[in-house]
Amino acid sequence: MMRMHNPPHPGEVLRDGVFTDSQVSVTEFASRIGVTRVALSRVLNGKAGISADMALRLAAALGGSGQSWLHMQANFDLWNAEKSLKKVVSKIKPLEVAA
Repeated sequence: MMRMHNPPHPGEVLRDGVFTDSQVSVTEFASRIGVTRVALSRVLNGKAGISADMALRLAAALGGSGQSWLHMQANFDLWNAEKSLKKVVSKIKPLEVAA
């Protein structure tokens, strides 16, 4: 069953939550969490997902948990997979297991 909403990419949440009206630049924040500006920019622009490594770094800098960032990424990925694989998945017959 497809979900009714399109969850945002975690980079969009990060961009809107940290960098909108913020005094911190992408370069400064990347340095603060120990990643390259390019790596952070790819996440912020939705070109890369949140890895476990990045999730832990974000949680350390912003509070919260790495799990929350990974959960957000998983929701985004699953929604997109459901959307793109809907026809393929609908043709898969469930495995019948003897009781």
